[in-house]
Amino acid sequence: MERRYANRVHRGVPPWRALGAWIVLTLAAVPATAQTTPAPLTLQAAMDRAFAANPTISAARLRGAVNVAALSVARERLNPEASIEIERERPKQAFAFAVPIELGGQRDRRIEVGEATIRAGEAEVAATLAQVRNDVRRAYYGVLVADARLALMREIRDLSTRARDTAQTRFDAGDAPRLEVMQAALGLASAENEATAAEGVARAARTQLNAVLGMPLDATPVLTTAIDEGMPPTAESAASLARTASAELAVFDRRIDEQRARIALAHALRGPVLIPTGTLVRDNQPEFDYGWRAGVSVTLPIFTTHSASVVVEETTLDQLNAERQAALLRITGEVTAAAVTADTQRQLYTRYRDQILPQALQVEQLAQDAYQLGQTGVAALLQALQATRDVRLRSLDAVSQLQIALADLERAIGAPLP
Repeated sequence: MERRYANRVHRGVPPWRALGAWIVLTLAAVPATAQTTPAPLTLQAAMDRAFAANPTISAARLRGAVNVAALSVARERLNPEASIEIERERPKQAFAFAVPIELGGQRDRRIEVGEATIRAGEAEVAATLAQVRNDVRRAYYGVLVADARLALMREIRDLSTRARDTAQTRFDAGDAPRLEVMQAALGLASAENEATAAEGVARAARTQLNAVLGMPLDATPVLTTAIDEGMPPTAESAASLARTASAELAVFDRRIDEQRARIALAHALRGPVLIPTGTLVRDNQPEFDYGWRAGVSVTLPIFTTHSASVVVEETTLDQLNAERQAALLRITGEVTAAAVTADTQRQLYTRYRDQILPQALQVEQLAQDAYQLGQTGVAALLQALQATRDVRLRSLDAVSQLQIALADLERAIGAPLP
């Protein structure tokens, strides 16, 4: 009865209506597919996105607003003072008005300190950008290496599956002992286990990249930059770039400029503050009804001369200069060592890519052909597959170490690699 009812319902729907419904459903599915297609993402595009969406950078940029507000405070002038006196003696009323005047350019020196602080804050933001850029590089190539390792593990799993099937076929035909089937099954189980582990590592690496980029953690952008992209500069050029473009040294330079401005402010604060005062007096009969008097007051630097503040600021400048010199020596050593390491890793990976890996793949193919033709046993095939797997894994390790060395070199330089 259910089948007859279904047939009646089907016969009751006109063919053109069913065709129209199918077209509508198809067209409605197209935009959904287009929306779920991951967009390609180059390394530079990933860095640009991190600069716009990374929360660490957003927090660092908020410091600029604080420094701008501090500059507005430095531009403020001292408030005038007004006083009213009512006395029993004559004159009975007095209305005074005093305007403090800062001598020695104290306000100008405060403004210079505020402006230098803003420039130092900008240098600190640039240092944060350099750190995030380095984090993006590490996470980006970490995903590429993890995906490549996952693809390799899956390929080995597929080869192990074919080897197991071939061993089973030969065993069923009486051309191979059951031991070969068991060995092939054991190799397949091991390959499946390694593929599962590689999947977990790939997902973790992609989650880390998404976090750095400020993207949803389950996003799957297509990374289009080559896994072996990048050429390390020479040690001399890298050290020269670090001396001129290091974000860390730039922070020291801006802080030193700020400290010089603070020294100038400390010297200016040693000067007095002049306070002219004008007073209107009233009711001093019989001499006069309204009168006036003028005066001026000044702070005498007798007990407190602010010379200790100058010494503090000058000592702080000496400390900053010493720290910059130490940082320059450290950065030069780190850059030189990182450049040598990166160049070595580049040579190792190039040798794997151009010489070792092609030979290993050729040996693997010959081993597969020999086993399928019955010329060798499964033990020789599994040994060849294991050897090729080890070579390909070492090749991935080499390119991973190359990208890590480039990231270390970029971090040591404190600027983008040329």
